[in-house]
Amino acid sequence: YFYIFRAIDENRKTEFHAALKIQRWFRACRVRAYLRHLSRMATLIQKWWRGYLRRKNFREIVERAYFIKKLEFYHAMAVRIQKMWRGYYVRKYIHNFYALKKYLAAVCVNNEFVRNELQEYAETKQNEEKMKDLEKEKKYQARKMHYLLSTAQIPGIYNSPLRKSPDPMELLLRKSKPLTHRKKKTGPSFANELYDWPTCKKPPAFVSALPLLPAGRQKPQGPFRNPAEVLRQRYKPLEPTLRVRESMNSPPAKAREATGRDEWRSPIHDKEFLPFSSYHKNAEKYEPSLCKSGKYGREAYGTKHFREVYPEKWIADK
Repeated sequence: YFYIFRAIDENRKTEFHAALKIQRWFRACRVRAYLRHLSRMATLIQKWWRGYLRRKNFREIVERAYFIKKLEFYHAMAVRIQKMWRGYYVRKYIHNFYALKKYLAAVCVNNEFVRNELQEYAETKQNEEKMKDLEKEKKYQARKMHYLLSTAQIPGIYNSPLRKSPDPMELLLRKSKPLTHRKKKTGPSFANELYDWPTCKKPPAFVSALPLLPAGRQKPQGPFRNPAEVLRQRYKPLEPTLRVRESMNSPPAKAREATGRDEWRSPIHDKEFLPFSSYHKNAEKYEPSLCKSGKYGREAYGTKHFREVYPEKWIADK
């Protein structure tokens, strides 16, 4: 009897838990279905409401754009009417179009006449300048060829005895004087150019007298720079740097010092992971410092930092 009732009681408990599990599963399914229904209804309501708001907003935008376009069209028509009326009023009551046209035609004729006269005057002056240049060139050639002048013993090439009268060039040679060679003036021209800078108001104390080239010496061949340019570069005034311009106690210097302290206090790690993680163990090999003892004792000082070794460039494995 006791075993029977104990089996019945255990069976009852098992059936009770099974029924409880079925009820729980069914009620959960029913609640989830209800929640899905509520979610779909909420989505539907939101969809319709948002569509209504967007259509309303778009309708307002279209109405506003149509109003602005119509207003601009009215303004353009008003401007056109005002333009036509003002043009008609000015042509009829303020300016006489035909009188102005006649005046402009007379001005054009007068301008053409004056332009022709100025052109003739300019051509005349140009011809005179050319004639003067030709005369000057002839006189210069005559002075240059003065040695061809005929003498009492030897007639020149322009004074042939077969001619009745001498050549005009011969007469010009008689009037002109022989051409003399002028010596070049030597002086400290580049020094004067140097002292005319905006920065050099007075001659510098360190340039007392500049050496002059010999009179008969020519300019040396080669791509040499102008002496004035070299002196200008050599004796240019000093430009103080930022350290000289401002004091270390000035507000900008103190501001930069505070910025540097903040950077040292709160550094930013740009690496993907911290150095102590396992991300860098395969890529970076651990290198013991010089102060640590190695496998064969302490390393010699200077083997790591004062000599560079490139094994990939070795010919043999040595």
